[in-house]
Amino acid sequence: MVLEKARAVEWYDDWIVRSASWSTRVPAVMMLTEYQKTKTTVRVSRTNVYLRDGYRCQYCGTDVTDTSGTLDHVLPLSKGGKSNWLNLTTACKPCNWKKGSKHQKPKVMPHKPDYWELAHKRKERGYYIAHSSWHTYIPK
Repeated sequence: MVLEKARAVEWYDDWIVRSASWSTRVPAVMMLTEYQKTKTTVRVSRTNVYLRDGYRCQYCGTDVTDTSGTLDHVLPLSKGGKSNWLNLTTACKPCNWKKGSKHQKPKVMPHKPDYWELAHKRKERGYYIAHSSWHTYIPK
């Protein structure tokens, strides 16, 4: 907003940011003043790998959570494997411990998802959080 690249359309009623010499309400909905290309590359992270794999162990099919799941290198690091989309998969702790440093193929081979695949899966899992005023601009 300071650089005039966006403007506020809706404001939060109860959220104010203050400094010693300045205060403002926090925008709930903003509009860009010019088109910005959407970032479509996806970062490799534990949460994104779990999301891609549907929070399911790729060896036994057990559902996992953020705490019960592990990231597994299909080709172990000790055998030259890398930490990338094509070598990381979701595993439950028992399967990961059993596999150890052996090379074992999961039931579904890992792939590099695109931005839209993960966005859709995130929305399906209920991670989609929107301020109520967004519904005027974006359909539910």
